[in-house]
Amino acid sequence: MEDLSFRHPVRARADGARRSAIVGIVASGNLEVLVERVLPDAECAIDIKTAAVGFGEVWRAVIGDFVERYSPGGLKFSINDGGARPDTVSLRLAQAVRSIAENGQ
Repeated sequence: MEDLSFRHPVRARADGARRSAIVGIVASGNLEVLVERVLPDAECAIDIKTAAVGFGEVWRAVIGDFVERYSPGGLKFSINDGGARPDTVSLRLAQAVRSIAENGQ
């Protein structure tokens, strides 16, 4: 197992008022993303637990691209990875942002 953490300043607060959301499942080739609205609006944090050791630079690139595209201000992401490919990671992060932007709790 490898633990990775990324912190980014962001341009804007993420849309919506929902406090938390979860997307995906932990399985071979997939991942689970818990997103919580717990940070100041100008910050984003992403914590990753992955079984795929040695891919920190790939994660850094995928996370950097995601933050640039979505500006997820105020959000903390906790990822449990089961060996997902970068495109799956991007998809799940985008789904998490959409989910937390929905109305509800």
